[in-house]
Amino acid sequence: MSHSFELGTDGPKVILAGIDGSESSIRAAAYAAGLARRQHSKLALVYIRPLASSLSPAAAAEMATVRDEIADDLRKQIEEYVRNLPQGTFADWDFHVGEGDPYRGLVDFATRLKADAVVIGASQQAGHRIVGSVAVRLVKAGKWPVTVVP
Repeated sequence: MSHSFELGTDGPKVILAGIDGSESSIRAAAYAAGLARRQHSKLALVYIRPLASSLSPAAAAEMATVRDEIADDLRKQIEEYVRNLPQGTFADWDFHVGEGDPYRGLVDFATRLKADAVVIGASQQAGHRIVGSVAVRLVKAGKWPVTVVP
């Protein structure tokens, strides 16, 4: 079986980073940005707004407002970060917002965007050691190389 080398196509074309505003997700986004810059890849930053399942209508409305504020704040942080980079350092990125289960949302975006790699922050919640974090579920899915940033 022969393998041919394709000049210019080695390395990832799209690197997806899941972000939620936590410290570990911000570190993951910074790590992914560095990878994308060095690999000349597109960076897809994805925030999945969690759904409010069993809340009262008033609480669900408040949660929706908070989720929208988080998404807006994340977009502003990203734009500020990119604006402060030296000219021409890094330009090819997109910010995507989805809604629902974070694992399912990241899988859907990674599939739709044809991501070659996924970067995500390690979970900070103790309960995830028992039921499994989004990062662990992505690794177990085995569809992409997954980097978990502490």
